[in-house]
Amino acid sequence: MRSDPTPLAPQDQTPSRSTDRGKRLHALRGRRGGDRGALVWILPLLALAVGFGTYWLLVATREKPQTRDPVVYSPFVRVMTVLPQDLRLTVVARGTVAPRTESDLVAEVRGRVLSISPQLVVGGFFAAGDDLLRLDDREHRIALQRARANVQLRESEARLASAEARRRRQLARRGAASASDLEQFESRELVASASLSEARAALEQAELDLERTVLRAPFEGRVRERNVDVGQFLSPGDKIGRVFAVDYAEVRLPIQTDELAHLDVALDTAGFSGGIEGAEVVLTGRLAGRDLRWPARLTRAEAAIDERTRMLHVVARVDDPYALGHSTPMAPEAGSAAAVEPGTAARSGGDASAGGMASDRPTNGVVLEAMQEGTVPIPPRPRVPLPAGLFVTAEIQGRRVEGVYVLPPLALRDGGKVFVYEEEEAAELEDAQVEELGYLRVRDVSVVLRDRERVVIDAGLEPGERVVISPLRIHSEGMRLRTVEAEVR
Repeated sequence: MRSDPTPLAPQDQTPSRSTDRGKRLHALRGRRGGDRGALVWILPLLALAVGFGTYWLLVATREKPQTRDPVVYSPFVRVMTVLPQDLRLTVVARGTVAPRTESDLVAEVRGRVLSISPQLVVGGFFAAGDDLLRLDDREHRIALQRARANVQLRESEARLASAEARRRRQLARRGAASASDLEQFESRELVASASLSEARAALEQAELDLERTVLRAPFEGRVRERNVDVGQFLSPGDKIGRVFAVDYAEVRLPIQTDELAHLDVALDTAGFSGGIEGAEVVLTGRLAGRDLRWPARLTRAEAAIDERTRMLHVVARVDDPYALGHSTPMAPEAGSAAAVEPGTAARSGGDASAGGMASDRPTNGVVLEAMQEGTVPIPPRPRVPLPAGLFVTAEIQGRRVEGVYVLPPLALRDGGKVFVYEEEEAAELEDAQVEELGYLRVRDVSVVLRDRERVVIDAGLEPGERVVISPLRIHSEGMRLRTVEAEVR
């Protein structure tokens, strides 16, 4: 017999409901995953579409670029017209005026200072042989008297010894005296003669010491310093003062060895003195608020080049630097650079230098002076002394060069080139100036010398050519240039 099915309890139906809910959740998650996969493909495509659309819009709406004619770089430059000139080279150096002789005055004998000459003061002048100082000579006079008395005594002894020796020789010839006695008296004669010579030398020394109690000037000069005063006791070797000669002064001038080419120097002459001796020099120094000039001449060159500076020193001589009129000055030639009134003020305007580059002040290195016929002499003025220790600038007159061109230093490019302005055409501007158009030409030149003020060229340029003297940051052969009447006069 079949029994009825037993009804399920409520708790037995729970697993079936959970399974249905899980299936529904799984299906829902599957649908969401599919939507995400579609978005991964759709979004990039959409971004590309937006990008292409934006690009097309920009291309379609952009303005066409304006076209311009190319601009030719043609800078404005300054030029100067060059003409050949005849010049005299001048080597410029600097040095300090020094006396030709400077000595220390020292005491030669001992004694107390009795008197001092009024000239023996710092800055005082004196002549050769002047009495500068006097010592107490009483002690030396006493010594002189003793020396004279000693000479008289030794003379008497010498006469007596000589007489005895003669008698012994006579006795020896007659056989009345032995040879030993003769030798003894002859020896005494020699001793007496030597003692007499010694006494006479002591007398001369005493006379000399007495003479040295008066200090006399060894030369014409001036006092630099004094170290003694009246009443001071001096011993031999004590310093009295320092003096220097004033007959002529010297200036030691260093010059570059390359600058010897600008002087008439015979390089095969020992000491380079062949063309240096007698070269005219003009010294310029500032004194009493004025620039003054003194004529001088080179007297010699030192025998060796300085190993430290690699420079050669030459010496210039200035006669009668203190204008005392006691020495004969070297006479410069008429119209020469050295024919200036010593100690007169330098002309403020200066001569117009070559190429229109005027300069009133001397510079280091080599400078130039235009050679002019009939130079107007400087009016005579009161002579101003050239004191020792003054720092001066020396312009040494060198050799003459002909047919050279003088340019400012900026005109020289790359060490040996210049830029020449080649004119093409001209156009009138609104302000009535003339704008010139031309081309740049690079020219190799031969440089004679170069310093901080100018450059001298002897080959590579033609008369009347126009040289660029302004800086160019960019340059090339044939480049267009413009200039508005910028010539340097």
